[in-house]
Amino acid sequence: METALTRLTGVRHPVVQTGMGWVAGPRLVSATANAGALGVLAAATMTLDQLRSAVREVRSRTDAPFGVNLRADAADAGDRVRILIEERVRVASFALAPSRELIGELKEAGVVVMPTVGARRHAEKVAGWGADAVLVQGTEGGGHTGEVATTVLLPQVVDAVDIPVVAAGGFFDGRGLVAALAYGAAGVAMGTRFLLTSDSTVPEAVKSRYLAATVREVTVTRAVDGLPHRMLRTELVEALERSGRVRGALQAVRRAAGYRKLSGTSWRGMLRDGLALRHGKDLTWSQVLLAANTPMLLKASMVDGRTDLGVMASGQVAGVIDDLPSCAELVERIMKEAEDTLRRLTASR
Repeated sequence: METALTRLTGVRHPVVQTGMGWVAGPRLVSATANAGALGVLAAATMTLDQLRSAVREVRSRTDAPFGVNLRADAADAGDRVRILIEERVRVASFALAPSRELIGELKEAGVVVMPTVGARRHAEKVAGWGADAVLVQGTEGGGHTGEVATTVLLPQVVDAVDIPVVAAGGFFDGRGLVAALAYGAAGVAMGTRFLLTSDSTVPEAVKSRYLAATVREVTVTRAVDGLPHRMLRTELVEALERSGRVRGALQAVRRAAGYRKLSGTSWRGMLRDGLALRHGKDLTWSQVLLAANTPMLLKASMVDGRTDLGVMASGQVAGVIDDLPSCAELVERIMKEAEDTLRRLTASR
């Protein structure tokens, strides 16, 4: 199925696997790429050396195009961009809007720039700065999210910009792909659906927790870092929501100390990262610390399998997913269902 997204990136199918921290590693990304979709490597939790090594590992596993997701506000974002250019990565994906300068540097090197946005004005801004495409996430999506549903946000953005738009938030099958195309999108992006595959390295016990969740158990909370964060309702989330200010601060310090030991990050660096998230928002100091070490809370679940100690970012679609196909099986199924849906719609006219 050819769309503006497939022509831009060189993939066979208009499906994107999003760059989920601790989840979208070389195995998942290469499996997605080999299935004909766009796999996106999550680089925010990697050092520069780890990033270069991961890119090379993906390339050793596949000849297909793939992308890398970066934090535009990272202090070393420029160094990471240069690694992508040097390693000839096809797509640079950003969780926050990259600067005009970063976009220009990537485009000059022939790298496709695709920021993620949650509002029409943000899409207009990055399009004006030269972004090649934009990924639009509605409130149904997992992780940090906005308040506008995909079915409302997507047509707004499609009408506002003249670059390919990829729809995210609430997609998991071929029917959703057809619906997104009908709205004017060039493809769909999925995180939770790819997390719940046999190619995902997430521990099986954690996958079982996702599969058992109902739609109502995928909640949005501000208790973790003061920002709207869609995740499974777990013991930790409930404990944070019950915590008072003092107790919450003590928990934040204890978890921040654990993340600092794991990552080698200084207290000053952690506070700087947390303050970057605090900009323009009313966060307490405990929330600043939690914002800075949210990667540790994700790692506890996604890598260590400790659902009692970590958070489990999740799209609402977790409540309607009940299997663990391979990436190849998933993408083939989505495309067949999309083709069957289009055929039925055409025949019913």
